[in-house]
Amino acid sequence: MTETQAPTTELTSQYLAQVTGDLERNAKEQERIGAEITALQERLTALRQDHTVLMSVQQALGITPAPAKPAAEPESAALPSPRKAAAPGPGKRTAKKPAAKKSAGKASSAAKTARPTLVELIRGHLTEQSEPRSAAEISAALGQAHPERDIKTKVVRVTLEGLVAKSQAQRTKQGASVYYTAPAAPEPTAAAQTETRPEDTGR
Repeated sequence: MTETQAPTTELTSQYLAQVTGDLERNAKEQERIGAEITALQERLTALRQDHTVLMSVQQALGITPAPAKPAAEPESAALPSPRKAAAPGPGKRTAKKPAAKKSAGKASSAAKTARPTLVELIRGHLTEQSEPRSAAEISAALGQAHPERDIKTKVVRVTLEGLVAKSQAQRTKQGASVYYTAPAAPEPTAAAQTETRPEDTGR
């Protein structure tokens, strides 16, 4: 009995050592993978935030205007119906197609006039102001004037920098803060010179 019990105890001790080692390795792998997952989740949230900010800046600059998409959907939905109905008579095609184009043009023009872009709002606000304004002041004023739109200071600042790059706004620094104004128009002075020239020649 003692001879049979000795090898069994050795085997159990070996299995126990292997199992404990495997458990330790498993726990370490779980910790490592968990740390990688948390890091990836943090990167994903940061990328999503950057994506939303970039999309709002893209819409503010007017690269992909939002009102153009819903205006294009009714056109595609309305075009197949006149084609099917216009099969028996050729005169019906010419009568229905311009009507669809006119209605689509009216819808797109109404959408454009109903909701101006952020660039247009900022330009109009700068021209109305007699003193320089910061991006925070401009965003607060536009947010009060248009509460239905989610106007953020970061997007307004990026849009203002884009206007400055296009010479459609001027930037001035006062200490650590930056202020923006409407661009000074040198055109009236040149026009005034051209207007005074014919008067002098007439005299």
